[in-house]
Amino acid sequence: MTLSSVIWRCIIVLLTFSINYFPLLHVGCQRAITSGYLTAEPAPLFLMGSNLTVYCHTDKCDRSSKISMKLNGKPVDKWERINCTTVKFHLPSIWIPLSAAICWQTSDYMTKLVDGLDLLAGLPPDKPDTITCETARSSSLINCSWTRGQETYLPTLYNISVNRENGSQIRLFQIQGADKITIPRRMLDENTTYLIIITASNHFGTSQSDPVVLRVKDIVIPESPIIMKIEFQSNSVAAILQWKSNESSVHLRPHVKLRTNNTSWEMRAGVELSKNLIRTDNLTHLTEYEFQMKICNTAPELTRTNASSITARKALLCSKWSPSMRKTSPGKGPSQQLQVWRKVERQGTDGQRNVTVLWKPLPPEDFSGKVIEYDIFLDNGQKLKTCAAEYFQCAVQLPAEVSSLSISAVTTYGKSPPADVILKQSGVPGSPLIKWSPTADDSAVFVSWSWTTGNYPLKQEEELQYYVMEWTNVPGKGLWWQKLPKDLNSTSITGLTPGVRYNISLYAVTTRGVSAPSPILLYSKEQKPLSGPSLSVLAHEARSIQIQWEELPVSQQRGFITKYKIYFNTQGSKDNEFNKTVSAFGPRQEWLACPEGTLVLQMTASNSAGEGPRGGLIYSQPAAPAVGLVVVCVFIITIFIAIIANLMCWRCARERIKQKCISWGPAWLVENLPKPGHSNAIRLLEHDGVEPLFSCTHSDPPLSPITVISQEERDEIYPNIHVEESQTGSGPLTVKTPFLMSDTEKMLVDRRLEHVGYKPQTGMMNSEEEEVNEVEEKQMDTPLNGEDGRCSSVFEGLLSGLLLSVDVNSSYSSREHTRGFVNDHLRPKPPEPSTISRGFQFLQQHRGTVDEVETDSPSLDLQQDEIMTPDTADPSLSQCTGEIILFGGYFPQIAAVSSDKL
Repeated sequence: MTLSSVIWRCIIVLLTFSINYFPLLHVGCQRAITSGYLTAEPAPLFLMGSNLTVYCHTDKCDRSSKISMKLNGKPVDKWERINCTTVKFHLPSIWIPLSAAICWQTSDYMTKLVDGLDLLAGLPPDKPDTITCETARSSSLINCSWTRGQETYLPTLYNISVNRENGSQIRLFQIQGADKITIPRRMLDENTTYLIIITASNHFGTSQSDPVVLRVKDIVIPESPIIMKIEFQSNSVAAILQWKSNESSVHLRPHVKLRTNNTSWEMRAGVELSKNLIRTDNLTHLTEYEFQMKICNTAPELTRTNASSITARKALLCSKWSPSMRKTSPGKGPSQQLQVWRKVERQGTDGQRNVTVLWKPLPPEDFSGKVIEYDIFLDNGQKLKTCAAEYFQCAVQLPAEVSSLSISAVTTYGKSPPADVILKQSGVPGSPLIKWSPTADDSAVFVSWSWTTGNYPLKQEEELQYYVMEWTNVPGKGLWWQKLPKDLNSTSITGLTPGVRYNISLYAVTTRGVSAPSPILLYSKEQKPLSGPSLSVLAHEARSIQIQWEELPVSQQRGFITKYKIYFNTQGSKDNEFNKTVSAFGPRQEWLACPEGTLVLQMTASNSAGEGPRGGLIYSQPAAPAVGLVVVCVFIITIFIAIIANLMCWRCARERIKQKCISWGPAWLVENLPKPGHSNAIRLLEHDGVEPLFSCTHSDPPLSPITVISQEERDEIYPNIHVEESQTGSGPLTVKTPFLMSDTEKMLVDRRLEHVGYKPQTGMMNSEEEEVNEVEEKQMDTPLNGEDGRCSSVFEGLLSGLLLSVDVNSSYSSREHTRGFVNDHLRPKPPEPSTISRGFQFLQQHRGTVDEVETDSPSLDLQQDEIMTPDTADPSLSQCTGEIILFGGYFPQIAAVSSDKL
C-alpha cells in the first residue's frame, strides 16, 4: 500500500461520515445563510463514471430570480426548471472521486447561496492477488502481503482467514485499507499445511482471493546479511562489498541495490568474487552511494497438496534487505594519453636546441579532480622539467642527440600514461595537401591529402603512426594543431576567421620520425581589402609618369591580391578621371600616359571578393626644363656678384675688407700710413661734435689737451710762411713762394716743433667737395691709364717732404668756408689765402727759391723769388694738380686732406 492510497482512504472515511451526519458546504459558506437545500440521484455516494442528477430547492418562490449551479467551480449548462422553487441539473459521467456542487439564486438586486453538496464516487475492490508469507529463521512473526488491485477511493475492509487444509477456519484477521498483515508464528504448526483466503469488501461490492497453501517450514527465509566494508579499487569506478550472514547454506546468492542522494533504489547485478565478496561496477567518481544487500536461496522446494484450489509453485526465498551503508567513490585518474606535438627551433652555437612541447588538455570526463602539473621526461626516464598546470606548452633546451621526450599529466587522483614526443626528422617530404575548400559557415575549411609509400626508400620500411595538422595565421601570431589517425585522408579545420590568411602544414609521423611539412596558404573566406597601396612617383615627364607602389600588409589584404587599379587625373578636373588596371603578379612599377600638368593619383587593390578602397592621394608635377635651372643659377650668381661689387664700392665695407686682408697677410706687405683726413676728431669737428650714424670706426692716437696760448707764444712756436698771389688779366694765377730752406733752417724748425703737442685742426668741407674727393679717390684706387700712374708717383714724392697742411678743394666757395673756420679758431686776423694749382707741391725737384730764414726770429719768412704757374710747371705735375688753400699762419700738422691721394 502506498502513501497516496492511505491518504485517499482517510479522506474517503471523513467524507462518508460527513455525508451521513454533517453534509459539507463550500469553503466560506455557512448554514445560517443558506436559502434551500440540494439532493442527488441516485445518491451522493455513487459508482464512479455514472450519470448524476442534482436538484436545487429554494425556500421561497421567486420567478424573476435565476438559479444556477457550479460543479468543482465550473458552471453546469444542462438544467431544467421543475417549478418556481426547484431546478434539476444533469451531471453526466463523473469520474472525479470527490466533487462539490454549489447552487446560487440570483435576482435583480442580490445573489445568495442556496446550498452545497459533496459528491463521492468509488469503485468495488479487486480480488487480492500475489499472496506471500515469509518468516526469518529466528523470527517469531510471519509476514504476509498481497496486492489490492485498482484503487477503490472508498474505505475497503480486508478479512484474512487462516483455515486448515480441510477448510475449517482457525483464525480471522481484519484490517482496513492495508495490503499486509503479521501473524504470530506460535499460532501455526511448523509442519502443518494451512490455507489462507483474503476477502476485500466496500460499499459497492466484495471480492475474494484464491486460497494459498501455507506451511511454516517452507516459508522460512535466510537471515538478513550485514555489510561489513565497502572498498573502491584504485582509479576504478567499481565497489567491492564485504558482507557476512549467519546462514551457512551454499545455495545463498547475494543481491545489491543502491541509490544516491535519497533517490529511488536501483538494483545492481553484482559479481561474486569469492565468499562474502561482491563487486558492483559502473559507478560514478566522487559520488556518495547508499548500499543495501540481501541473500536468496537458489534451491527452493516444490510443494504439492490434494486441494483442488491449491497450485504448486516454485518460490525464491530471499532475506530482508540489510541495513544501509554509505560510501563515496574516489576520484578518477586520467586513463588517456595526452595528445602532444612539438615545435623545434634551429640549433644554437652551443649545440643546444630550443624545443617547445605542446599538448592538448585532457577531456574532463577522463579524470576527476584537477590537474596539478605536467612532467616532461627524457627518453631514458629522467625527469627534465615540471610545467605549470595552467599552460599547454613548455619550452625546454635539449642536446642535439635527444630524439624523443615523454610527458604526463599529474592530477589529484593519479597520472596519465606517458605520451611520446617525437623529435627526430625522417628526412622525407610529407603528403601534399591536394585539395581544400571552404565550408558553408565561412569559419572552417575542408582539406584532403594522399599518402603514398613511394615517398620512402624501399630498403627502409616505415610504418605510418599518425598525422599532425598544423596551422598558423599570417604573420604567425598564433599556432594551432590537431592530431589525426593514420587512416584518415581528410579533415575539417574549424575556428578560422574570414579575411585572415592561414599557413596550413601536414606532418606524417612514422616509426622513422617526423616528415617535412607540406604547407599551403588559404583563407576560409576572402574579403575586400581594407586599404589601398601607397604610391610614389619615380619620374614625371611632360606626358608620361612612372610610379611605384608598395605591397599591402597581409592583414590589410584579406585575400590573395589579383590586380591593382590606378586612378589619376589632373588637379582640379575630377570629372575627367583616367584609370589603368595592372596585374598583381608583375613588378610593382608602371609607366602611365598622362595629360600635362599636376596629377592626382590613387590606387586600389582587388581580390576575389572585390575591389578595396582607394589609397592615399599623391600629387605630382612634371620636372622643370634644364634651361630654367641654368637661368636660376645665373641669376643667383649675378646677385652674389652684385653684392660683392657693392661691398667693394662701399668705403666702410672696403676698409673693413682691406683691414681684414692686412691682418691676414705679413706686416711688411702693406705700410700702414696714417691719414689725417680719417681722424675721428676732425670728423667730429666737421659735424659740430655729432658723430654720423653710419660712420666707420678708425683707431686714432689719443688726443692731446688743447691749450689756449697768446699771440706772442704762438709766433714764437709756429713760423710764418708768406705767400703772395697775383693774377694778370684773365690768365692763370701766378704764385711766388720762397719755399726752399737750407738744412740748418729745417733743423731749427724741427727742434721748435718738438715742443708743440699734436693739435689737429681742419677746415670745413662741403658736400660737393666730398663728392669730388670720393670720385678722385676711386680714380686713384683704380688707375685706368698711364697718366694716373704718373699722378700717383708725384703724390708719393709730395708725402715724403710735405710739412704744410693743404686742403684740396674743387671750388672757391669751399675755400672761403674753410678760411673762415680756421681764422675763427686759430688767430684773430688771418691773411688772405692764396689759391694755386693743385699740382703745386713743395718739392726740392721743382723750381723755386727760398729766402733767407732768420734764425733769431720766432717766425719763418719765405721770400718770393719766383712766381710759377701751373702752365709753366712740370707737365706731369700740371695734370695732377688741384687747388690748394694756404692760410696766413703756418700750421704744418693741422691739415684737412680732402682726398685719399695723400
